[in-house]
Amino acid sequence: MLVIFIGITGAFQLSVDVVSNNKARSGAIALAGERMEYVRSLAYGSIGTSGGIPAGNIAQSEIVPLNAVTYTRRTVVEFADDPKDGLGAADTNGITSDYKTVKVDVAWTSRTGTRHITLVSRFEPPSGMEIACTPPCGTLIISSVDSASATLPNASALIVNASTSPAIHINTFTNGSGTATLIGAPAASGYAIIVTKPGYSSAQTYDVTAQNTNPNPGHLTVADGQTTIGTFAVDVLGTKTVRTWTQILSGTWSDTFANESKIATSTNVEVSGGSAALSETEGSYASSGELQSTVITHTSLYRWKTFEANHTQPAATEIRYRFYNSAGTSLIPDSMLPGNAAGFATSSVDLSTVSTTTYSSIRVGTSFTSGDASTTPSIDSYAIEYEYGPDPLPNIAFTMQGEKTIGSGASGPIFKYLQNHNSGASASLGISNLEWDVYTVSVNGAATGYDVASSCPGPQPETFVAGEVATTNLYLTAHTANSLLVNVRSAGSGALIPDATVALVLSPSYAATSTTDSCGQAFFKGLSISPDYVVTVSATSYQTATSSANVDGTSQASVSLN
Repeated sequence: MLVIFIGITGAFQLSVDVVSNNKARSGAIALAGERMEYVRSLAYGSIGTSGGIPAGNIAQSEIVPLNAVTYTRRTVVEFADDPKDGLGAADTNGITSDYKTVKVDVAWTSRTGTRHITLVSRFEPPSGMEIACTPPCGTLIISSVDSASATLPNASALIVNASTSPAIHINTFTNGSGTATLIGAPAASGYAIIVTKPGYSSAQTYDVTAQNTNPNPGHLTVADGQTTIGTFAVDVLGTKTVRTWTQILSGTWSDTFANESKIATSTNVEVSGGSAALSETEGSYASSGELQSTVITHTSLYRWKTFEANHTQPAATEIRYRFYNSAGTSLIPDSMLPGNAAGFATSSVDLSTVSTTTYSSIRVGTSFTSGDASTTPSIDSYAIEYEYGPDPLPNIAFTMQGEKTIGSGASGPIFKYLQNHNSGASASLGISNLEWDVYTVSVNGAATGYDVASSCPGPQPETFVAGEVATTNLYLTAHTANSLLVNVRSAGSGALIPDATVALVLSPSYAATSTTDSCGQAFFKGLSISPDYVVTVSATSYQTATSSANVDGTSQASVSLN
């Protein structure tokens, strides 16, 4: 019964909607027809809209209530160029205002959205004779394109000029070819244009002001008998989230075997004199033994890096290292750490493939074997290098600036986007309605007490494409007056290179070495002002490269490796 009742109710509602929409549609048709009949009653020279091109007394847009329905009636009057006698400059008689097109659109809101009724009619000049626009006049063409310079139809173009008589104030739309053509525009300067589209950025012309003395683009000028074309690029808006963090730092866990404090379990292994070796009984060493470290972890572990050991393996002896979970009961699988099941006989092991999500804590297991009772392998020390951090760093003020400009003044370029922001209590700020551009996010070290030690996914500035949803992570460290942030890239692909060794030297007073992080950057702080720093970069599978670096304040350098 419930299903039947719902069905009857739905059918009844549908019938009500149909009747209501038919009634509203009839009203819209009446209003559109009324307006078109009024236009037909006018002399050809009087057909125009208030503030439009051509000018007249017809309202461009008006709200009309009828039979309890509120309608929006919009009237567009435009000169049209008949292709029969040539278009534009190819027109055989030089008159492009061949006739007038009138479009009346009536819109209303239904339960399913906005609906429209549109009437279009062509109005010929008296006796069919073409009439040139009242001189001085020309043609104004607004062209809308996207960020890739492809034509963009249905963009809204607002055209305003208060210096003409009568004043012009038109809101029109670009056609399927991305253009809006206004034949008969009065010859004048000062045509202000704003082009936009729902969900898109906007582009416009700009006034001359005390600050913007050279606007670019400035307002357009239409000359008598000439065609002026203004091209405006708009595209889908996007969002950039900026997050501020403490710097990712390197850490080391090590055991020098001064005692057994970092050994969880051992069998047939003795620790003595700063080394671990097979246990000895009456001059003979055990044939095999093993030990396992205590748990190795960090509360803000970012990634595992390398294992390094200082060991001795005389003839007929061997040491192998294996890596376990935090309980020491299961090996990290070969699918994540190839060769772990068999054990590593080398003194260096790359652990960067080990997931910190799965293995936030690990243990080192060591097996000792000897085929000669008179000798034993031994370990003097071993260590695991890792990176830790970042932790959210709240309430950091930063500036974001795009490359696009809207002109220049006494103080230099005027940027279209230049805003001060703050990462807030959550150390994260989403910046919405952002247009495509190349943006630089910067932190004032002197004001905030922090320098940018790394920016991910790449160094500043970063390209932001139309419609993108992007995140910029800033890793910050305590500010010093002079610092250098070095990014390392592949010369072939342009990709950032992690784990590259970066040596910075200012002879004879300074020398330091750092390793690029996962975003291919290395940071040096506490430097002196000098143009004579030398940067030497090396990385596996690349040729070593050397370049100079000028350090003065917060500085950057980029090095490419072949």
